[in-house]
Amino acid sequence: MTPHQTRKNCHNSTLPAATPRLRLRPKASRSGSVDGAWWPRSDELLVELPDLLAVLSVRLGRIDRVLYRKDSWAKTSRRLVTGGAPVRLDGYQLQLINTIEVLGMTGGRITLLVVPPHTDAGDAHTTMMAAAQADDTGAVAIG
Repeated sequence: MTPHQTRKNCHNSTLPAATPRLRLRPKASRSGSVDGAWWPRSDELLVELPDLLAVLSVRLGRIDRVLYRKDSWAKTSRRLVTGGAPVRLDGYQLQLINTIEVLGMTGGRITLLVVPPHTDAGDAHTTMMAAAQADDTGAVAIG
């Protein structure tokens, strides 16, 4: 199995092949502009998304769309099949920098601060922990 493949468990849900570097706020928390942070290993969206979406599908159910900032990722396609289901990938110039939005089929949405892949591990950890604090009301900002 390659690092970017997902697999099915005995309950027919998708499991990540590699654990994504992700921190989420508690489910009921709705303060601030993001629901957590994600630190991908590369700028290859098609490689990075399957494992992330496998984890987020626990909270959102089946994933329908991912909105991302066009110039923040290597060139990618408009569609991804993960866990046997198609996911639409929509790149926008006006998407907030360093964010992605993941939309579930039932209307749920998770907005994540994206820590650039080349970020120092200590800085990435600090940023991710701050973004995932339940009481954080800050706006998106990462340099």
